This record gives sequence, structure tokens and C-alpha cells, in this order.
Amino acid sequence: MLAVADVNSDNLPDIIVANYGSNNVGVLLNGGSGTFLAQTTYTTDTSPYSVAIADMNSDGKLDIVVANYGSNNVGVLLNVGTGTFLAQTTYSTDTNPYSAAVADVNSDSEPDIVVANYGSNDVGVLIQC
Repeated sequence: MLAVADVNSDNLPDIIVANYGSNNVGVLLNGGSGTFLAQTTYTTDTSPYSVAIADMNSDGKLDIVVANYGSNNVGVLLNVGTGTFLAQTTYSTDTNPYSAAVADVNSDSEPDIVVANYGSNDVGVLIQC
């Protein structure tokens, strides 16, 4: 699955994709005129299935949240500001996280991660502290 967002602050939409079989996420920066630069990949855990985009650390830069289906976790890759990302930090989930979304579910003005867990037929919420 993929997401579209301006991750390098050039006012052009970029493409972020979960590469399930390659154990990474790819970022294709918009080159303008309807073209995209070659994919830059960032290592994830096993079988990344979906991505969500949000400013997870309140620095004004959009970060990547990835559901790592085969590893029972979600990863957060922080944006360094130029459309490049640091190595992921992982957080445990129930079995086979299939989809991730980001929202402020507890009204504390901090983004939280919501995960649909395919293998355990439930939804998990990771509250940001």
C-alpha cells in the first residue's frame, strides 16, 4: 500500500510505498512535470504492508509509519527534513499488523497510531506519551 504526501517540503506530492517482498519502504520524490526520481529505500522489519504519513515528533516534518505484517510491529521512520529518513524505531502490536493510520485519539494534541491486526482480528491503539 502507498501514501502520497510532500515529504521534502517542496510543495509537490511525493509517493511513499510499502515494499512487502523487499522488507523496506520506498520514497519517490516528485521531480516536477509529472515525473518522480528513482526510489530511495529504507529498511523495515519483515513484510511491510501499509504506510501512513504524519508528523510524529512535532518538528514540522512528515514522518513514515509502517505496519510490519511479518514482524508484529509498527515502525516509525523520522524525517530529517530533506525527504530522507532515519532508521525505524519499532513498537509491538498484536498479530500481523495489516494497516496503520495516525490520529489524535485521546485529544492530547499528539498523534497516536491505530493498527488493524489481521492475525488477531482486532484493532490496537498506540498512544504517544
